Amino acid sequence: MISQIRREALSVHLNIAEGSSRKSEGERKRYFEISRGSLVEIDAALDIAYELNYLADLNLDLLKQSMIQTFKLLSGLILGKSVS
Repeated sequence: MISQIRREALSVHLNIAEGSSRKSEGERKRYFEISRGSLVEIDAALDIAYELNYLADLNLDLLKQSMIQTFKLLSGLILGKSVS
């Protein structure tokens, strides 16, 4: 599970970078959508880990807020809105 979360976290970052380098709006959006999907996978994996009591001693509030903010930013990029 740890390796899956690490792969997905790397995927978020790398797909944002790849999408940012694309000239076509459609290609950019596709990479941002993949990045957002990876973020959702991280969230699901963390939920499972929490339910299995692997994360019982951790406070995930800050991480969850960061993930929500990242999801919103990616959604804005997908919709073509300016991000600030």
